[in-house]
Amino acid sequence: MRKLALVMGAGAIALIGVSVASAQDRLPRECRQEIRQLCGGNRAQLRDCLRENASELSEKCRGELRERMQQRQVGDRIGNRASAQDRDVSGAQEVAYGSAALQKTDFWRGSGDKAPLVLFVHGGGWKRGDKQMMATSAMLPHWQAAGYAVASANYRLVPDATVEQQAADVAAAFAHFRTNAKALGIDPERIVLVGHSAGAHLVALVGTDPQYLAVHDLKLSHIAGVLPNDGAAYDVPSQMGENAMLLGDTYQQAFGTDPERQKALSPTRHAAAPNAPNFLLIHVQRQDGVRQAKGLEAALQAAGTNVERREFEGEGLRGHMEINRKLGDPDYPATAVVDSWLKRVFAR
Repeated sequence: MRKLALVMGAGAIALIGVSVASAQDRLPRECRQEIRQLCGGNRAQLRDCLRENASELSEKCRGELRERMQQRQVGDRIGNRASAQDRDVSGAQEVAYGSAALQKTDFWRGSGDKAPLVLFVHGGGWKRGDKQMMATSAMLPHWQAAGYAVASANYRLVPDATVEQQAADVAAAFAHFRTNAKALGIDPERIVLVGHSAGAHLVALVGTDPQYLAVHDLKLSHIAGVLPNDGAAYDVPSQMGENAMLLGDTYQQAFGTDPERQKALSPTRHAAAPNAPNFLLIHVQRQDGVRQAKGLEAALQAAGTNVERREFEGEGLRGHMEINRKLGDPDYPATAVVDSWLKRVFAR
């Protein structure tokens, strides 16, 4: 039996020495379904998937896992990685951008009193995930070393909220940081949106559809740049059928069955000018992600928007995870590409 070592978010749950099979057998059906949707059915990848993406599980499922570990008296042995995460999270300032419980960000100040800001939006299939994803990646220390301020945003989740409300949350977070830039020590003209997976879709949507920022009397030109990382929902209608076998329920729950609504939530369909002024699309070699990124790139180019697209090694779920977790590692190829792009976008 494979052994599972699972470290979960800022709650610092350690699941050590428990077989994958027995852990899942004792979980409620809904939680087992979440794990399958997040990690697929390949047991060879399950351990790595859960270790890297546990924060994307729902709070209820994480609670179920916690309870089972307590029942097994696993103890409080937490690995070095969890300790490093706790230090990162404890150094953050929590900044609320709305009144809802999930309308909050973790914020780390940058160098000086007008630092550029990287505002990160987590993934999780629009229905799970957490702002603490930032603390388990290489991005945070790397961007801090560059002098950037960093924020990692929560947003309301499906099914309690709609994808439209999620995009509105991303826009509201951006507007809050821009409005409060002086107090937070950031430059309001140098804010970049970065998102992974579902977060990649949301930042691309906010960067192409002006309605979300218009609520705050802001324009797309106020965003310095948008960096969607390995998204696969830039043209939603084409993805609904393309990905139905693996994630069809997730996409249908998020985007419904109305083709007009699906089009309205598709960044590619909004990419005619105006757009945010700069885009960098990065992705691994997942077939649907490659097609979706190429389609968005072509639409942005047709609108005269500055856009770059870069592909990196990696396939399937493992590649999808690694491009988020390893971004910021100097040895990971995407890091230098993102560094160069951020320097150009933040240059004044």
